[in-house]
Amino acid sequence: MVCGGFSCSKNCLCALNLLYTLVSLLLIGIAAWGIGFGLISSFRVVGVAVAVGIFLFLIALVGLIGAVKHHQVLLFFYMIILLLVFVIQFSVSCACLTLNKEQQSKLLEVGWNNTNNAKVDIERNLNCCGFYNVSEESSCTASCFGQHSCKPCSHILKEYSGMVLRFVGGIGLFFSFTEILGVWLTYRYRNQKDPRANPSAFL
Repeated sequence: MVCGGFSCSKNCLCALNLLYTLVSLLLIGIAAWGIGFGLISSFRVVGVAVAVGIFLFLIALVGLIGAVKHHQVLLFFYMIILLLVFVIQFSVSCACLTLNKEQQSKLLEVGWNNTNNAKVDIERNLNCCGFYNVSEESSCTASCFGQHSCKPCSHILKEYSGMVLRFVGGIGLFFSFTEILGVWLTYRYRNQKDPRANPSAFL
């Protein structure tokens, strides 16, 4: 059977949802690995990563069950949710790719001032203290603090922020296009007849 038929649409949709399942498990695994090895102490960061992983896993599960059973209701809700996720993810990815240096700096400062555990992780891993001035911190977990040789974290963060945002934006764009592909596959698959359920449909 040429690709474009019922079986091909079903197999493509199953493969796409298996990919989403692997990505979701990878997200949860990375979060667990980070907190297990002490690389991340912020439960907010870990919680967000785990929540996104679980949400993606549930979406993939709905899509997989809907694809295997050709369940019209599940496929409809899967298509709607995937379309909403595409809109949000595409918008966020474009925002990450279009932020200028000044906007990146403001975003970093807001994030720095609104978290404590992540701040400790950054200071320890990047070996820096404070955001703009080392004197901002009365205590610092960086090894350089006792030697009075620390640099402000803002300079180091700004060096990597552009690269990280481009990476996140690129990954987000890639997966947003797989999501719109999933919407199209689901729409086509929902409107195809199962030849095993009704063999005479194609005669």
